[in-house]
Amino acid sequence: MKYTKQPISIQEQIERLSKRGLIFSDEKKASDYLSNISYYRLRAYTYPFQDNVNPDHPFIQKVNFDNIIELYCFDRRLRLLIFNAIEKIEIALRTQIIYHYSLAYGGFWHLNPGLYNNAVYFADHIASLQKETDRSTETFIKHYRQKYNDPKEPPSWMALEVSSIGLLSKIFSNLKKEKCKDDITAHFGLKDIDVLTNWMHCFSVIRNICAHHGRIWNRRLPKITIPRKTSHTFINDKQIYNNKTYAYLSCMLYVLNIISPQHSFKNNLLELMKTCPMMQEKEMGFPTNWQTEPLWK
Repeated sequence: MKYTKQPISIQEQIERLSKRGLIFSDEKKASDYLSNISYYRLRAYTYPFQDNVNPDHPFIQKVNFDNIIELYCFDRRLRLLIFNAIEKIEIALRTQIIYHYSLAYGGFWHLNPGLYNNAVYFADHIASLQKETDRSTETFIKHYRQKYNDPKEPPSWMALEVSSIGLLSKIFSNLKKEKCKDDITAHFGLKDIDVLTNWMHCFSVIRNICAHHGRIWNRRLPKITIPRKTSHTFINDKQIYNNKTYAYLSCMLYVLNIISPQHSFKNNLLELMKTCPMMQEKEMGFPTNWQTEPLWK
């Protein structure tokens, strides 16, 4: 099927949305917004309120353009809050992995194929890591390249510092299960290595969504594992949607409570959720009375 849709002007965008049932209190203001936030980007926020089986996409409930902008701005604030939290978690994960494996196997442990399960994955991950170090502008990478040539690649505390969390997650996942992995898992208050492996992957996914200004609200995410047992206070209600934002936020909060006890993430999120427009908490997987959970009190 050939794509035949043509670009339309901002005024035509407003007219089309209005015809579909979206209410405009101030078309000039709406025009200003659409000049800076694309029609297609906002479509992700109007989509749940429309009949998308109908080719005309009529709105199925009373919605004002201002409501959509409020939802968009709420999502932006949530995204920034998550991104800030993930930074702390990513740095802590990186630090623990480098620390335990370096003490056990030396600074160049990451280049030892004997520590990994899958040789093909290992070769692929190390090639990706080499590309990341080669394009790095970090002073410590440049210094190593200028001063040392044996080994050619820098030690783990340099190389893994410039790797993405996604690549770090893949490397960790491919490492064989042994004491280092157990110790790292325990540091984050978890009892199962597979849970931490899953969390690393999920955190890398949501981090990349935030980094590329993607939508967090109403998004279906990879399923994050909800552990049955933890070393610290976690949520009691395990029957939640593990592919929605609330599950991710709970796991992030759990980690932050361990690695950064003085963090402001919980309080900031509680305040932000008070501003959630149009009772959209449920679309992010927030259960009723979620604030009464020991983790969130």
